[in-house]
Amino acid sequence: QYSPESVAGADGELDPTEVTFPGCSCRSRSCAAPECPCLSRGHSYSSLGLLLAEQQQQQPFSRPVFECNSLCCCGEGCQNRLVQRGLRLRLQVFRTPRKGWGVRALQPIPEGSFVCEYAGEVLGFAEAQRRIQAQSPQEPNYIIAVREHLHDGRVMETFVDPTRIGNVGRFLNHSCEPNLFMVPVRVDSMVPKLALFAAADIAAGEELTYDYSGRFRNFPGASREHKALEEEKSLRKPCYCGSRTCASFLPWDSSLFSTP
Repeated sequence: QYSPESVAGADGELDPTEVTFPGCSCRSRSCAAPECPCLSRGHSYSSLGLLLAEQQQQQPFSRPVFECNSLCCCGEGCQNRLVQRGLRLRLQVFRTPRKGWGVRALQPIPEGSFVCEYAGEVLGFAEAQRRIQAQSPQEPNYIIAVREHLHDGRVMETFVDPTRIGNVGRFLNHSCEPNLFMVPVRVDSMVPKLALFAAADIAAGEELTYDYSGRFRNFPGASREHKALEEEKSLRKPCYCGSRTCASFLPWDSSLFSTP
C-alpha cells in the first residue's frame, strides 16, 4: 500500500500524525531565527535546502531539524516548511542489473535538496524486533533503525517498516559512497520524518542511494554496526554498489536480532 508519509504501526505505540508541539506566533511570510521558536530548537534551511557539511564545520555535532507545524501562524510558503510538503522531484523506480529495484532521478538535483522521505509504519522496539526475527535470511528487510545520540548520553530510537505500507523510499539501494544522506526532521511531534537530502549535485538519470549503516556524514561510533562473527557472515547480504570503498556486504546491526 503506497503512503507518501509514515503511519502508525500495527502495535499502535507511536502515531506520527499526532500534533504535540506548540505552533509559533510568527506573522511574517517566512520565519527567521532567532525570533521563531521552531527555528530556535535546531537547524534552519538555506534557500537551497539543508547544507549539513557547512553546519558540521561550525560545531562538533549535528543540530536537530524542527519545521514549522500545523499550529504555526506562518504561511504555507514559509522556508521552514520543506519535508512536510513531500516529494516534489521527478523520480523513477527501475530494475537494476544486480540489485533488484532501484530509484533514479529524472531531473538534476542540486546538493542539499530534499529528495524524499523514507516512509512506512512507525514501530516500537518490541514490534520491530518481532518482525525482524520472524523474517528468513532470504527475505528482503526494509526495517530501518535510526538512532539519535543526545548531548546527555541518551539515545532516541526510531523504527520504520515500509514492507507493507510505504513510499518510493523503500526502493532506494545502499551504497558505500552514496549521493543521499538521511536526517530525522520533526514537524508536529517528537516522531521524526526520516528525510533524505542530496549529498552532492545529482545528474538526471543517476541512481539515488544512501548508506544504510548511518556512517555517511555522521560521526565515528554513530553506527552500531560491528565486525560480523564468522557464523553471522552467512546471514549477511552481499553489496553490489560498485564503489571504490565497497565493504562487500550490506551493513549489519545485530541488536534487533538478539533476544533479551
